[in-house]
Amino acid sequence: MSMFALKSPQCLLTSIFALLAAVRPAVAGPVHAVVELFTSQGCSSCPPADKILTDLAGDPDVLAVSLPIDYWNYIGWRDTLASPLFTARQKAYAAGGGQDQVYTPQAIINGLKDAVGGNRAAIEQAEKQTLQTPGVMSVPLNVSVNKAEIHVSVGDAPAGAPSEAGVYLLALARSETVNIKRGETAGTTLTYTNVVRAIIKIGDWKGEKIELTADNALAQVDGADSFAIIVQAGGRAQPGAMLAAWGS
Repeated sequence: MSMFALKSPQCLLTSIFALLAAVRPAVAGPVHAVVELFTSQGCSSCPPADKILTDLAGDPDVLAVSLPIDYWNYIGWRDTLASPLFTARQKAYAAGGGQDQVYTPQAIINGLKDAVGGNRAAIEQAEKQTLQTPGVMSVPLNVSVNKAEIHVSVGDAPAGAPSEAGVYLLALARSETVNIKRGETAGTTLTYTNVVRAIIKIGDWKGEKIELTADNALAQVDGADSFAIIVQAGGRAQPGAMLAAWGS
């Protein structure tokens, strides 16, 4: 008896759709706000902020992502999702805003304004304020996915928008559940939403329309099963205003 069997057309289609779903956000499209939550498994005040982030992620107009930081590891629990790169990003935001300290849970809204991550009203107010800044979330952005590649189209800069930005792919894990055994949150089981696993620059935008492609494999690094695209002024050392974003 043969060890191989031909799949039915229906099974083949199901397999193809499953492959594409592995690298697509559950709900995909342009968004009107980006919320980055700097959080930690070792921070006792973070779980309410993590819940708010999960709620925000359910809004198709908002790209809400978790960036676990590592500077609370010393208090008894090593964050299993943290990266020093996210700590560096948070510190770069602080430096750009003239602040000499960082904290958790901290939300950065549209790259411009911070709010306490556990205060949803403050996050939503910051969203309204940043959207009044010329150029914020104003650049046309379209993303499409096929079996091998992610295609990104960034349009011309509208009046008042910055004319230079980086185009980045955020590799995301839609949901990560962690059992905390030590530290301030010992004995709890916490679930994190849209956990950033990597921030990968895929191109530079100079104010004029560009077309970019990225390998689908980038959306699956380090356990990621989804992705987002952001167009952000400044650079890694001094991230600035979000000009466009796409994701779930």
